[in-house]
Amino acid sequence: MKTKTIFIVLSILFFLPALTINAQKADFSGEWKLNKEKTVLADNQIFLTGITIQLKSDSLLTTRLYENGNGEQYPFDENLSLDGKDCKIYVYDMPRTTKVSRSDSDGSIMFESSTIFQSSNGSDTLSAKETFKIDNEGKILTMNFTNKSSAGEITGTNYYDKVK
Repeated sequence: MKTKTIFIVLSILFFLPALTINAQKADFSGEWKLNKEKTVLADNQIFLTGITIQLKSDSLLTTRLYENGNGEQYPFDENLSLDGKDCKIYVYDMPRTTKVSRSDSDGSIMFESSTIFQSSNGSDTLSAKETFKIDNEGKILTMNFTNKSSAGEITGTNYYDKVK
């Protein structure tokens, strides 16, 4: 009886760490910079040149840094809930609503945002969907995106290297 109990306890001690290692999700926290060699950028489009992420169990704080073709940069912070609820902020006088969720299957983070802006044709809405994934080594962040507005739809993949 003692041998059987010892065997069960040893089995649990051996397999439990393996289960917790496999159950851990990718760590998105850190500073990420756009890899311009791997990424194909559209002409005359503003693009996400860098992002700093602080991921917690129930929330996500990002500092996004966008850049245009002239090298002008536009940073903004976003404090988001990971429960899929709408989070509203203003980015340079433009209302922005964002929902974030995390995939249980692969640990990716999905963003859905809507930003209202003024164009030469009046008020317009930029609807964006982004999916962030981390490679197995935790050094490359991949962002698949789809941006839609009255001007059309743009899809692509950006690659970011971990800086910190």
